[in-house]
Amino acid sequence: MTNSIVSPDELNPDKRITIYPHLIPEIKEWPIYKLHKDRSAFVKEVVEASVQRVFALYGDSIGRVLAKAVQSEQIRVKESRWRADAANERIYWKFKEQQLASLPVEASEEEQRVFYEKMVRELATRYAEEIIRTFKPWVFRFARRFLTFFFRRLLNTAASRNWRRLYSRRFRLYERMPVRGDVKAFRKLFTKGTVVLVPTHSSNLDSILLGYVLDFVVGVPAFSYGAGLNLYNNRLIAFFMNRLGAYRVDRRKKSVIYLETLKTVSRLSIQKGTNSLFFPGGTRSRSGAIEQRLKMGLLGTTVEAQRNLCTAGSNGKIFIVPVVLCYHNVLEANFLIREYLRSIGKERYFKTKDDFKSLRRILHFAWNIFSKSSKVTVSFGQAMDVVGNVVDEEGRSFDEKGHEVDVCSYFKSESGRLETDLQREAEYTRRLARRITERYLKDNIVLSTHLVAYAAFELLQHDKSDLDLFELIRLPTNNYYFDKDLLLILLEKLQGELLEKEQRGEVKLTYRTRSNVQDLLQDGVDKLGAHHGVKPLFFNKKGALMSENFKLLFFYHNRLMHYELEPVVKEALAEVKL
Repeated sequence: MTNSIVSPDELNPDKRITIYPHLIPEIKEWPIYKLHKDRSAFVKEVVEASVQRVFALYGDSIGRVLAKAVQSEQIRVKESRWRADAANERIYWKFKEQQLASLPVEASEEEQRVFYEKMVRELATRYAEEIIRTFKPWVFRFARRFLTFFFRRLLNTAASRNWRRLYSRRFRLYERMPVRGDVKAFRKLFTKGTVVLVPTHSSNLDSILLGYVLDFVVGVPAFSYGAGLNLYNNRLIAFFMNRLGAYRVDRRKKSVIYLETLKTVSRLSIQKGTNSLFFPGGTRSRSGAIEQRLKMGLLGTTVEAQRNLCTAGSNGKIFIVPVVLCYHNVLEANFLIREYLRSIGKERYFKTKDDFKSLRRILHFAWNIFSKSSKVTVSFGQAMDVVGNVVDEEGRSFDEKGHEVDVCSYFKSESGRLETDLQREAEYTRRLARRITERYLKDNIVLSTHLVAYAAFELLQHDKSDLDLFELIRLPTNNYYFDKDLLLILLEKLQGELLEKEQRGEVKLTYRTRSNVQDLLQDGVDKLGAHHGVKPLFFNKKGALMSENFKLLFFYHNRLMHYELEPVVKEALAEVKL
């Protein structure tokens, strides 16, 4: 039985918000608990599979692979130490360097093989122990109660701006986190196979907020998820993540032994029926745009896992579900856009410090979201199989012509035998990535902030067309006024184009982005200024529209970067000139 309430919603203010009961109420029946019940056995299985994989791919050059791995780790330890790193790293990798050098030149091929295999196993064990954490039901129950209590109290206090409401039950977090998509179909897939969520990535808050929605609103078992090792620098966060089924991902480590161990953790956990979540973009979107270039590593493990299930004669099926997280304000926007500009501007920008550095920053961000009635919308996309075919709620796959297909047939040779073909599977992974990015654009929900920021920055670029991007964002903001009448004309044209795209199923709009452009502009400006100390857009005391930070305006503008709206802008501005 489901519960529902009537609450203002981003897409439809009259829509009922549904709270679903848990599919599996008992935590010890969850796949993630069963996976971690015997952690030591899982670690051993990962190590053995990783060693086999490394030798299968790099056996002819394993000595060079090991030397390169040790060298890259020594460079990492010297140039990029984190609090979350093991205390003995420097000593350990120096020892491994000496160990490699101790192999006699006259050693036989068999002696070399034994030596190298032992060393690869040692490294794979070290990496597996680092990557694989645990899942403790008592920690999950505590985190569930604490987050529910904490966010509810913070929400009520912020919404009323009155600390006396600290214990009020008037407001609920899920009212600030509306869920979109076919949730019933999504829930049913858990009874048909293993679900892999692949969300967009905007903020380090994504995992926390998405985990809350999946548990409290959607009512599905916890996921095994990849979490960046940088998050473990905070000891309190590390305590929980080490015990909530996260597996640690260190993107500084580039050695093939580490990467193969990481992929093996993902592949085996999925094969064992553990629902998984990872961000295929690899990291937070620096530009603010929706990811269109995905990392193939972890994504490819879903293809391999499905092939192994088919080869074993299992009926198990893996479902890929894209998720789009839509923020009016992104906590780390300042840091992210600076990093993006540094990456494309090279020497024009210096490395900056990540804003996600303390609980104080997180609390401040949450306060501003709740007190300004802002929302984070979670949009579940169309499910697909590991080769990108559409999947219905019964778990059946359909090709582009609507014909039902057997996913195992994709792993068969011309003779009809199930075979491993890594080149073919790499192409399946690329195809899956394309399908996911297509769904990201279609299932994205355009918020008023996105559309207003896009129109305003396009207007700025048009007005200062003689400047390049870096000159533009360095302009002093205190003497630039946006032409409000021209901006409203541009907004109306862009709104019309997006409405047509929505009818074609290419994007989704909120009721705010469908409203009259005066209200749209006001709502977008209000919400853009809800979090940041310097506002991307604001009305001054005389009612003139200004910006305090063109870089931030550019960041929020980029959310609509991939919708091919430039011709609409040119046409609208050309008409005004005439």
